[in-house]
Amino acid sequence: MILASLTFQWSVTSVALGVTLASITAALCLFSWRRSGYSRGTGLLEFIRFSIVALVAITLNQPEWLESFQPNEQPTLLVLYDASNSMQTQDALPTGSVGQPPQTRADAIRPLRQPELWKPLSDQLNVVIEPFSSALATPNDATDLHAALTGAISKHPNLRGLVVLSDGDWNLGDPPVQAASQLRLKKIPAFVIGAGSESRLPDIELTRFDPPTFAVISKPLRIPFVIRSALPQDYDVTVSLKTSQGENVTKQVRVPAMDQLEDAILWKPNQIGNVELTLSVPQHENELVIENNQRTVPIAIRKETLKVLLVESTPRWEYRYLRNALERDPGVDVSCLLLHPGLSKVGGGKGYLSAFPGTLEELSQYDVVCLGDVGVGNGELTTEQCRMIKGLVQSQASGLILIPGIRGAQFSLLDTELAELYPVALDYSQPKGWGSRVPSQFELTESGRRSLLTKLEDSEDENARVWASLPGFQWHAPALRAKAGTEVLAAHKTESNRYGRIPLIVTRTYGTGKVLFMGTDGAWRWREGVEDKYHYRFWGQVARWMAYQRNIARGENMRLFFSPDRPEANEVVTLNANVMGANGAPLQQGKVTLQIIGPNGQTETVRLTANDDEWGLFTGAFTPTEPGDYQLQLSCRENNSTLNASLAVQGVQREQLGQPARFDVLAEIAQVTQGRLVESDEVETLFAEIATIPPPEAEIRRLRIWCHPLWGAFLVLLLGIFWTGRKMIGAV
Repeated sequence: MILASLTFQWSVTSVALGVTLASITAALCLFSWRRSGYSRGTGLLEFIRFSIVALVAITLNQPEWLESFQPNEQPTLLVLYDASNSMQTQDALPTGSVGQPPQTRADAIRPLRQPELWKPLSDQLNVVIEPFSSALATPNDATDLHAALTGAISKHPNLRGLVVLSDGDWNLGDPPVQAASQLRLKKIPAFVIGAGSESRLPDIELTRFDPPTFAVISKPLRIPFVIRSALPQDYDVTVSLKTSQGENVTKQVRVPAMDQLEDAILWKPNQIGNVELTLSVPQHENELVIENNQRTVPIAIRKETLKVLLVESTPRWEYRYLRNALERDPGVDVSCLLLHPGLSKVGGGKGYLSAFPGTLEELSQYDVVCLGDVGVGNGELTTEQCRMIKGLVQSQASGLILIPGIRGAQFSLLDTELAELYPVALDYSQPKGWGSRVPSQFELTESGRRSLLTKLEDSEDENARVWASLPGFQWHAPALRAKAGTEVLAAHKTESNRYGRIPLIVTRTYGTGKVLFMGTDGAWRWREGVEDKYHYRFWGQVARWMAYQRNIARGENMRLFFSPDRPEANEVVTLNANVMGANGAPLQQGKVTLQIIGPNGQTETVRLTANDDEWGLFTGAFTPTEPGDYQLQLSCRENNSTLNASLAVQGVQREQLGQPARFDVLAEIAQVTQGRLVESDEVETLFAEIATIPPPEAEIRRLRIWCHPLWGAFLVLLLGIFWTGRKMIGAV
């Protein structure tokens, strides 16, 4: 129904002024007409003059044309109920029951979304019952409360009230309070009925299980995991790791009450191939949610040998034991270059090189380069070789280990391109470092306690105990501070400067590779009393950590690596490929493409672009849109070769069972919209309250005549006619 009327926004002043102008003009018009002998032409002109002044007087009172649109249909009451997966949490106590087991949140609100319950309001309101969750491809995997509330406004223009049945959990979209503000502006109250318990259910949840994408056969693999407990007491449990090849590894752990446990399980693969690892935690007797007690992740088992280049000046103890540690590792192939500056010949023997690799092809074979107490100068490295090492790390994803010594030769490296890679700032006033008669200790930082590089024992407490009891060192490098973008894993336990504790073990990422700085040459002392247990473990972990990215997928002429290696859906994956030409040299320009076949069978092709360097690096990116296994095929037209790989994309689990209900969110929606939070057994008390909600205000459409362009044009037209008429009768 439409009601129309003409209104004025007048005031006493505007009316008085308008009447005065009109009266004076009328008197003047009559006087002029009588003076002309009541001429017809003059009378017409004076009428136009009076009309113009009268219209101006009307304009001063701001005339407006109002149209009021009253809805003809019955007002709407919308009942929105949550259909997301979190509503399957079994923590809702049945109404009026004592001693009965809890039911799911969805079952708790099921009677409240039956049309029969809302029939008493059907005479006054059109009751509409609708589910809501999200707009994802699988809607129930997320909750978008904001979209549900704003959608109610747009979908139901004659909305009088809103009833929301939900657990308050939202994990997608804007905050619901923003939509509640829109409801308040439209005077639409929201009555919310919560489902579930605000206390978390007794639960043991396996929140993380992070094996690498590949492992080496017969090499022990430490796989970290995190278990979170919502139990009121500590829980001793046996974690089980099962493989698709039939192996089963167990570990006894204690999960602290209302806390989480970070630990690792040791597994030694003995067969080559693709394997699925399943880590599971047994169900606790009081646990209601068992779906989150298990995770399965694929991993590839290979036979692989890392190539490590050790470059040292003189055979100090750290060098000797590091060489022995790597040589005794069956998965590592060690090449040594002992320069002996000041002597005419370099050191020699089995596994020794006579000179530093002279070409890019030779140097690119190494996964890790370790620089000891060496620098730039006569009989040592050259600036060109330092430039090659930088390119190897930056473009070939190799690792660089820096172990300075008492000679202080590392300062000369800072005058080369390696200065960009160095993770610490050095003290030029103390080039030979600091020595002490009393052994000093390492102290792990927060990052060091979490890092796999410093995991000398499986449990966090035992690992901290081992680091505290390791034989000390009596010399450390003159490091002032760690540079920006680095991660300090261990610092000096007692020594500090104006920047804080002296950094001793520092890592950083540079380009596609990694750098590690070891600020002391006393790690070989870790063998005291335990032989090679901790010394070999540490350096073996460092070598494999540095070479991991580089060896994700490799062929004869190409290498493919990506970051992150286990991405989540809708996360950008950075692609890197090292490509060699037909002659074995790095390919600097060419057509390199990656064909990606998703788990749904759809194919996407990504063209990798040259990085404009001499190392044959090609880069690109793509974004997986769904979880599952992606098959990758890298191809190059110039060397006529292909390389196959796979990428496991993890799903983002937004909806989690067992999480507490968010009644605080629901209460905020009710408060902002001037509704209220209602108990499920008080629904019938809402009927009278909803019935008294005032009907929505009519929609008003206002046409401001006084400032409309056509109104102004009409006045100008009358003025033109008036002056033209005066000229025609000779009055001007």
